[in-house]
Amino acid sequence: MSRLAVLGFIFAASGLCATDPPVMRRLTHSQYNHTVHDLLGDQTNPANQFPQEDFVNGFRNQASAQSIPPLLEEAYSVAAEKLARNAFRGGDDGKLIPCRPRSVLDPECRTRFIREFGLKVLRRPLGAAEVARYSSLFAGEAKRAGKFTAGAQVVLEAMLQSPSFLFRTESGAGDRQYEIASRLSYFLWDSMPDEQLFASAAKSELGDAPGIERAVGRMLADPRARQSVDEFISQWLRFDRLLGAVKDRRQFPQYSPELAQSMIEETRRFIHDAVWNDRDFMQIYAADYGFLNGDLANLYQMPAPAGEFERVSYPADSDRAGILGQATFLALTSKPGETSPTARGLFVREQFLCQHVPDPPPGTNNNLPPVTQDKPQTNRDRLSAHATEPLCAGCHQLIDPIGFTLEKFDAIGARREKLQLKFYKKHDDDDEKTPGTIELELDTRGSVAGIRDSDISSPKQLGRILAQRPECQECVVRQLFRFGFGRRETSADRPVIQSALARFRDSQFRFKELMIALVSAYARN
Repeated sequence: MSRLAVLGFIFAASGLCATDPPVMRRLTHSQYNHTVHDLLGDQTNPANQFPQEDFVNGFRNQASAQSIPPLLEEAYSVAAEKLARNAFRGGDDGKLIPCRPRSVLDPECRTRFIREFGLKVLRRPLGAAEVARYSSLFAGEAKRAGKFTAGAQVVLEAMLQSPSFLFRTESGAGDRQYEIASRLSYFLWDSMPDEQLFASAAKSELGDAPGIERAVGRMLADPRARQSVDEFISQWLRFDRLLGAVKDRRQFPQYSPELAQSMIEETRRFIHDAVWNDRDFMQIYAADYGFLNGDLANLYQMPAPAGEFERVSYPADSDRAGILGQATFLALTSKPGETSPTARGLFVREQFLCQHVPDPPPGTNNNLPPVTQDKPQTNRDRLSAHATEPLCAGCHQLIDPIGFTLEKFDAIGARREKLQLKFYKKHDDDDEKTPGTIELELDTRGSVAGIRDSDISSPKQLGRILAQRPECQECVVRQLFRFGFGRRETSADRPVIQSALARFRDSQFRFKELMIALVSAYARN
């Protein structure tokens, strides 16, 4: 069947009309990949080829930014066609079709396939009108091709482009139990509900707090819960910035895409250890250990561990601690050839304290004075101009002093005692001074404005402060709220935030308890 015919069928079969006002949340690219894997066994990750998603409120899944522009619409169409074709390549063998058809147009088996498989694809029971439309589409293609599976294939292709598949509709109407099932699964698994969750929805077992918490407890014990935590931390900590980072090859010849992946793997394992081993999650800022492989151990100037990404304690005098001392954070908040105290301080304010720092006023000159052999300067010296400029001082006094405390670690996270400024000739025939290296002492004293007794000079000291601060503890709650609910919190959400924070604190900051509190509130919202 032609793609135009499929596209012409989709909207009518979706069961939605232009005047319906439900809240709709598009599947994120990671949710799309996980869903087609769980639905079809497909491992090609087709959404990796889709147009990139924008970060809003710190995450890619915010409802306010989930439109479907033309390029994404075309990508969905291409992906649906490939997925449907691959799903029935070589027949079916009972993988997707729950019955053995007795003929090309077997109406009983056709209807059963549409109802049972359609429930999984659209994540809710199909109405009679929908079944009739899909049945007509199925029969037309099966008759034309002379194969029952041809009809099933075109129905799958149409369903994969349906708004009911691409969006999670939250109307609170007759399919409320199934909406709750999807809320739970996409929050906790980053994927579709499984058969047990569908069965709970069919039995109306998700209508009260005890029923929801029973489901949540089972789901957190499932390995799929790890992929949702992975997605949360990768967006919260902006792994994408590191994966796209470019570093000056002359200054950092050891930096490579493979090293960047190792950095991310350390941070991922570090946080997974805190989450799944029920450790105090706030110690992710202050812990005196990491998970290193040989390349990272070399970067950190430590002995190589016996195995890959083994837990290793930092030396007492290393000044490393928690994620602030890891190469992931230090590298992604740096420029190609130098550190950026401003970017590092801004990241701490916005990601770890949930404090919004305004953008510079229009027309502001953000360029720092250039460093020359005649006038070598540290970043603290260069940034002093911003501290005295009235238009800049307010914000820079909030963020730069935090960043100064991290200056003993260079743009890829290696420890340094002094700043080494390396100068090169631009061209071989330049009549310039002999290139060389100038070393400058580093002043890493700083503070966190707004927090008393916060005079610090290292990531370790900064991490200890953050781990103990109520603002940082509440920020963890807010960040997970934004990720799980798909939007920024409002004043009306204050009771949910405070209730989740209380449970988080009472559990000695066990992250799983925070997940239970927020997903339970989201399911009942």
